[in-house]
Amino acid sequence: MADSYHHAVSSSRRWGGEPADYLAIHQWFDESKRITCDFRHRALRHHAEGIALCVDIFGPTITTSLGREVPTRWIAEQHVKEDFGRVSSFINWVRAIKPEPWMGRVAMTSEDLIAFARSGQPAGVTGPMTHNGLGSNPDGTQAGPEQDR
Repeated sequence: MADSYHHAVSSSRRWGGEPADYLAIHQWFDESKRITCDFRHRALRHHAEGIALCVDIFGPTITTSLGREVPTRWIAEQHVKEDFGRVSSFINWVRAIKPEPWMGRVAMTSEDLIAFARSGQPAGVTGPMTHNGLGSNPDGTQAGPEQDR
């Protein structure tokens, strides 16, 4: 759905009450549109772990304006299912992220930065980059942050 309000309208039709009863939860899910206003914003909260966090933040139930208690999990699952058709795990997002060398680095020295700018690899690392953004050492072992200096 395009807007949190439309999710809230859908919730009110499903469980009763007013859209305002549900709006805070749906706005929380879509808050990440402030970072990137395309589908990628969903990687932060639109998954099973995001649903669990939503319950932690908003509590196990909400009470609608009609006095009905509705499980927060139901509302959260509805939001994710309306956007995706199913509830997935965060691991599915992680698998889709293309690792870059900078993602695995704690800190780089000036020498590392210069070497990386020239070759695309951290200083002292040879061979192709691996799934975790590190290469291999000259002896064929995998380089780690503590090994590539």
